Amino acid sequence: MTGAPGVEAVFRAEYGRAVSVLVRFLGDIDLAEEAVQDAFAVAVRTWPEAGVPPSPAGWIITTARNRAVDRLRRESSRPARHAEAALLHAPDAPPEEGPVRDERLRLIFTCCHPALAPAARVALTLRLVGGLSTARIARAFLVPEPTLAQRLVRAKAKIRDAGIPYRVPRDADLPERLGGVLAVVYLVFNEGYTGDPALCAEALRLGRLLAALMPDEPEVTGLLALMLLIDARRPARRDADGALVPLPEQHRARWDRELIAEGQDLVRRCMRRGRPGPYQIQAAVNAVHSDAATADATDWGQILRLYDQLMAVAPSPVVALNRAVAVAEVEGPAEALELVDSLTPGTPGARGALDRYHVLHAVRADLLRRLDRPAEAAREYEAAIELAGGEAERTYLSRRLGQLGPQET
Repeated sequence: MTGAPGVEAVFRAEYGRAVSVLVRFLGDIDLAEEAVQDAFAVAVRTWPEAGVPPSPAGWIITTARNRAVDRLRRESSRPARHAEAALLHAPDAPPEEGPVRDERLRLIFTCCHPALAPAARVALTLRLVGGLSTARIARAFLVPEPTLAQRLVRAKAKIRDAGIPYRVPRDADLPERLGGVLAVVYLVFNEGYTGDPALCAEALRLGRLLAALMPDEPEVTGLLALMLLIDARRPARRDADGALVPLPEQHRARWDRELIAEGQDLVRRCMRRGRPGPYQIQAAVNAVHSDAATADATDWGQILRLYDQLMAVAPSPVVALNRAVAVAEVEGPAEALELVDSLTPGTPGARGALDRYHVLHAVRADLLRRLDRPAEAAREYEAAIELAGGEAERTYLSRRLGQLGPQET
């Protein structure tokens, strides 16, 4: 592991931990982020010639701490001197304390403070723990990038101005912050599933830690089951050219049966508790998919009933869109198109949140194709291609567009 690829690999694996360590001692998010980014900039310049150090994470944390000390010494305020002293006397490996013993998971719980708006908690933690860019987080939230940037600025200012402490939450505080923590972990997983396996692995690691920390919380179990069942399909998700292979077309013999068995067992545990929540229901949907030996054998009726339940528990435009896909299989594409059109900008009942969501256009294109309306389908495929964030998705959509043949303009 040498050169820029080595730095990139360490960044993906260790950025969140490095920021977590610096935040604990500095009490300042911006300074911690800047110091860690400075350390990686030094790594980009020096590692190609000097080689990757034996402990790259330790090197990054030490370098970031030194950079932070240098910056604080240039300041003359009392808080700066206190922060410098804390850094100078900080051990290389901070002692574990409290119920949350993982650095990154500790930072997630810290950022999910109830004083912050829910969306701000999620966005801030994705930035700090996942090291995701503002643009990537904005895509995950389906909001413009400037809007997301301002949300991050406001969240950091709120933490600073309100004096929100950087400490491990007490046992009694954990359930109150759980919703934001689960949302963060799932968004990290989704970002990884669409292009960065390291993020996917990190989300699964955090999910297992949460399940061990809070074994009596069914939504924690549900989220872990959901991620396992989705990740089990990863080997079949791309073809030899790297293009996306949608679930109905996947070669199911390539699915990871061990992950499926583990995920299905967790779903059964959730069902026995009788306290359904959004992640548990989504896990149950994926369990039904994993039960089917072929796409034609899928129990779409059961999936539709689960989406009806999900709409009652946690309604959202994305859930409504997924429900419409199930309606297409149970009642037909015409009925589903009517539902999708209620979510499409420019039509009655439009939901602006989906305006730039490429999946909406892809679903509508497929329904129009099935209804033998190729010209309209082509326009929707073109819109989906323009909005899709990943090359695999664009390649797949371009193929589907090409299968329609030339269209009159």
